[in-house]
Amino acid sequence: MGLEVNLPGNDIDDIEDLISSGDVKPRERYETKKNVTVRAKKRNQIKPALNGADVDTDNQPQKTIYKSVIPGTQKVYVKTWGCAHNNSDSEYMAGQLAAYGYNLSDKDDADLWLLNSCTVKNPSEDTFRNEIELGMRNGKHVVVAGCVPQGAPKADYLRGISVIGVQQIDRVVEVVEETLKGHSVRLLQNRKVNGRRVAGAPLSLPKVRKNPLVEIISINSGCLNQCTYCKTKHARGDLASYSPAEIIERARQSFDEGCCEIWLTSEDTGAYGRDIGSSLPELLWQLVEVIPEHCMLRVGMTNPPYILEHLEEVAKVLQHPRVYAFLHVPVQSGSDCVLGDMKREYCRKDFEHVVDFLRARVPGLTIATDIICGFPTETEQDFEDTMSLCKKYRFPSLFINQFFPRPGTPAAKMERIPANLVKKRTKRLTDLFYSYEPYQGREGQIYMVLVTEISHDKLHYVGHNKNYEQVLLPMRENLLGTSVRVRITATSKFSMMGVILDDERNWTRCDNNNQHTQQTSDNRSSRGQRFIGIAFILATIAFLLQLLFRFLSH
Repeated sequence: MGLEVNLPGNDIDDIEDLISSGDVKPRERYETKKNVTVRAKKRNQIKPALNGADVDTDNQPQKTIYKSVIPGTQKVYVKTWGCAHNNSDSEYMAGQLAAYGYNLSDKDDADLWLLNSCTVKNPSEDTFRNEIELGMRNGKHVVVAGCVPQGAPKADYLRGISVIGVQQIDRVVEVVEETLKGHSVRLLQNRKVNGRRVAGAPLSLPKVRKNPLVEIISINSGCLNQCTYCKTKHARGDLASYSPAEIIERARQSFDEGCCEIWLTSEDTGAYGRDIGSSLPELLWQLVEVIPEHCMLRVGMTNPPYILEHLEEVAKVLQHPRVYAFLHVPVQSGSDCVLGDMKREYCRKDFEHVVDFLRARVPGLTIATDIICGFPTETEQDFEDTMSLCKKYRFPSLFINQFFPRPGTPAAKMERIPANLVKKRTKRLTDLFYSYEPYQGREGQIYMVLVTEISHDKLHYVGHNKNYEQVLLPMRENLLGTSVRVRITATSKFSMMGVILDDERNWTRCDNNNQHTQQTSDNRSSRGQRFIGIAFILATIAFLLQLLFRFLSH
């Protein structure tokens, strides 16, 4: 299958964002056009250069321009960078293309490349740009999506290339079709219903999942933050939440399709519902009611400010047997001065309160966090504050990132710290992180784990226990999608090794199919009872009519 995405543990970045004046103007967004099938203007093709030298294009493959497009005859390659939200968007786009008849393929065989981008870091955008140039050199049609073109559609390297905006992914078939015909299409407008901006395309769209056992549900788009270092808000905008009913229905649909694990994702799950009169705990309590036995729910990244008022309820939800005791709460710095310059809207004590409160109430809770090293205003003392925070909590998952000045952000205008100093600080924090092993001493422990993934080295299946700790298991047949008892035999920095204790007949599968079958059986039984009732009424009426006829005959 040609869908290539980066799942958590495979370089997924959780994203926090920044508002700016915005690069996209309303007149550029085709707001007045119901169907955009615009033929590209004739212009000189941008010639990609390698190592500063001109490229000889005489012998390069030329892309085929189709006068008409017959679904099933063209192949599409899908590649994704970035967060779980982006991965979900790619799965939706792949699902629609497959449903329409397009074949998903690898990059070499594809007629068209669909590239879904991430704007969090400079290296991600650089790789995205290089991939565009590679596709053009190889004679491929190219369609771009994601936060980079949405946030900066005027970038030179995007000229003449079709763009799907982050809120227009349900129109991917239209854009692909027109691009194959040689047209350049740009759909960047916000989605509105009754004049109000909504979170995005409907959640009920078809999907081709990278992992058929895991459903990623975007519960909201955008955020309420004004962080000075991050650019994603250029693309995702202000907070817009899906309704609880739509999210619940998507969860039901996913379980009916065979999923046994759901990940909730967004730019900030903690802010969910503030724009529609709801809240994250309210949504979570509704979700746990529809999660089948032996299936699990993972709550996505939340920033500290928007979870503080919900700590009591969140702690209760995380104790639920079908919810992982796991939370990703990015702190970014242990210094109040740096947090203020980042406009993070909380202080170190707020973050410590979140961690202490939840750890005290949720047994074995796993807290993951992020740190940015080398923010422009970070002093040596500021960095020592960050080091002391990480020493205090010894986070089992710590995502360490060097500061990248993203164009158009306030932080990009600040005077930068020397690169060698940033690298030095990054190394010190990394060394601290690798100085402890969170799973040391777990040998002999017994856990129930849900097995849903294959390890990066393709040598093990991956299960997670209630605290979302990773356990590597032998690749036994029929093991994926089951809950099994395991005993830990060895530990490492990032995972534990285990052996399965039960025979296959005692492995438990998610009850989604059983519930679906039971519901179908119940529906059939209910229909049967209705039919019997109707037949009885009709028979009674016939009997009474017969008696009346005999009475009148006499």
